[in-house]
Amino acid sequence: MSFTRDQIEKTIKNKGYVWFSDDSKKGFQLNIVGIRNSNSEVKDKVTNVFDDFLTVSYKDQLGNWQFNIWQATTDPGKKGVQQFSNKKGVARLIPNQYKDVYQIDKHQAKYFALCQRLGKVSVWRDSNKNLVFEKGSTDTGMFGINIHKAGTDSTWVENWSEGCQVFKKVKDFDAFMSLCKKASKIHGNRFTYTLIESTDIINL
Repeated sequence: MSFTRDQIEKTIKNKGYVWFSDDSKKGFQLNIVGIRNSNSEVKDKVTNVFDDFLTVSYKDQLGNWQFNIWQATTDPGKKGVQQFSNKKGVARLIPNQYKDVYQIDKHQAKYFALCQRLGKVSVWRDSNKNLVFEKGSTDTGMFGINIHKAGTDSTWVENWSEGCQVFKKVKDFDAFMSLCKKASKIHGNRFTYTLIESTDIINL
């Protein structure tokens, strides 16, 4: 899969979500968009690999659009699905726009990431451990659905995610957090995260 900034912008607007075009002209007003792999061969299977994407679109301080796309997972891994800690089942974030929900803070008190601190998100709960994601039970609340990193360059998701959005490579996560830190100094420590399906992407 390969996507462009224009495709993502058109898809976000088509869904009626907010797209930040940086009218302040200060730069670094980030559009953080996750793309879940929902192609027909994947559907709702637990793939246990980093086959999704996290993207950032923003204008720099000269007013030019910039775009980054990185490998990630927006789904729990095999261990997360089979060894979840919440009695309701493992969480899988429901595609939506979660406006002003995220903040730079310490993930599990270990390192700085984008953490769910400022508002609720909605997830599907799956408790049957059959390695197929179910969409029957919806749960909304403060669950610590953070945006963080896996290992240096992880192959398998396993329990890196039990609902979190997780970068495959540390170097990509570091680049992402560098942008977030610049953005927070200009626009405040408050971020919006939007999750869409790959099948939502508008072809140009």
